[in-house]
Amino acid sequence: WLPTQASANEREVYIALGDSLAAGQTPYSQIDAGYTDFIALQLERQGRLAYFSKDLTFPGYRVSNVIETVKSEQAQALLKEATVITISAGANDLLPLIAHNPQKGTMNFSQLNANFALNHVREQMDELLQLVHEKAPNASVYVVGYYFPYVSVHNEQMAGATAALQLMNEVLKQQATKAGATFVDVYDDFEQERASYLPNVSDVHPNQLGYLVMANAMLRSYSGSDSFQLSEVNLPTPNPKSFEE
Repeated sequence: WLPTQASANEREVYIALGDSLAAGQTPYSQIDAGYTDFIALQLERQGRLAYFSKDLTFPGYRVSNVIETVKSEQAQALLKEATVITISAGANDLLPLIAHNPQKGTMNFSQLNANFALNHVREQMDELLQLVHEKAPNASVYVVGYYFPYVSVHNEQMAGATAALQLMNEVLKQQATKAGATFVDVYDDFEQERASYLPNVSDVHPNQLGYLVMANAMLRSYSGSDSFQLSEVNLPTPNPKSFEE
């Protein structure tokens, strides 16, 4: 069921796009409520939500996969009525190039390959955001940035990977601004307690508190206010499911 535009004027039709963060992947390879669910929860608590779907999200999606999804038949009806869209895409184009050994705290990657991947992200985000604008003409679009996803790394090993990730955020911000979308910066907020948000040193996905930081960063952008935040006490009880479920 999708409300008509008339009934949705006061309330948002929120459609999430993107990768495992948008889908709500846990640090232990399951799916649960993630930042998109928490955004929807707070909109609902404020009487601002008409409809929410994260059916167009999928773990492992690169920017090219999100483009294909937006072009799909399934996406048409959802996007046509959308008034709010969040996009998480780009990390899966870059992170596979970084070889992280959490046991040893080491990290290796080729700057050349990273630059190539980031240039690809720039071009494809340009295409994706144009496409989203065509398919969802009534939507405010939020491009969600990334946090530094590694906990177990020696300090001297971090500089290159940190720079590459911050450069990716810069690329996402530039493309969002160019397309008239809003970039949501989560990096600094997440950095404050990164170790407590990433409980599995072998996995880059956050726990509920990490997802809450991301949701609140978007809600701050959306509302222009710190008061429109979801509190930890309002989080749902964890209910992780396997990918098959």
